[in-house]
Amino acid sequence: MRIVLVANAASGAFAAGLTPDAIRARLRTAGLDLLPEPDDSLPLPLPLPERLRAALRMAGVTAVAVAGGDGTLNCAAGMLAGSGVALGILPLGTMNLLAKDLGIPLDLDGAIAVLAAGQTRAVDVGRLNGHPFLINSVLGMPARMVRHREAFRGRRLGIPALLRLSAAVVRHLGPYPRRSAVLSAGGRRTRLRVRLLAVVNNDYAEGLGKILERSQVDGGELTLYIARRLSPWRLVRLALGFGFGRWRDEPGLERRAAARFVVSARRRALRVMNDGEVRLIAPPLRYRLMPRALTVIVPEPVR
Repeated sequence: MRIVLVANAASGAFAAGLTPDAIRARLRTAGLDLLPEPDDSLPLPLPLPERLRAALRMAGVTAVAVAGGDGTLNCAAGMLAGSGVALGILPLGTMNLLAKDLGIPLDLDGAIAVLAAGQTRAVDVGRLNGHPFLINSVLGMPARMVRHREAFRGRRLGIPALLRLSAAVVRHLGPYPRRSAVLSAGGRRTRLRVRLLAVVNNDYAEGLGKILERSQVDGGELTLYIARRLSPWRLVRLALGFGFGRWRDEPGLERRAAARFVVSARRRALRVMNDGEVRLIAPPLRYRLMPRALTVIVPEPVR
């Protein structure tokens, strides 16, 4: 396996002094056949998308090891899906949800060991008007939560962190309006006024400690979660439910499954958060799933 490293130095772990050169040294120590990063000889680094494109063009590359968080992996997935080149994950972000779903160790040496001795697995990729999402795509209130993410960078996501984040969001609940939209799925149209509409690539799992963990990554289905109202008390209950592993039956939370669907709205653009990264996208929003479109290096199964 010939690997090229693409590191996003803006990710959380690099703030603690880690450098791409240090990661390259560890990759070589693990015995990996490491190709030079495409922009090593340039006076200024290329933007992340350009480095990923250049990595794919390199002769003989079979895997791209991406060092960063879920947003960085989202960018990589949009280019690697369907290419035949595998994605190696070095989880250096804040939440690292994809790494957790795939059983990849969150420590750097453990993740490198997976690259050296792991196996490949095909996972589903969600698409929204051509934009990929590996974990979820969210409309409404949570897009405002991104401004609070830096306060939790480098911290473990547990019940206390969820409660602190919920308290920060409560300050915005009052002035934040419900959004009107039309959901079209399976020949059925539903008019909605919502505070939250979350689209999950496959579905979340319930269970103690399984905070935002998915039950599978290759089930070939999208799951919609709809909250028409989101009061401060409901938000706190939802945060506690996540922590204790029982939240799907919370009042006011609807859950639907679909292979593809469309969200229409009378707005020029909607604020959408894909895998933690916010962008403005013009409606209608067309969601679909690409089954097993991305090859990822994962740990060997425990025998």
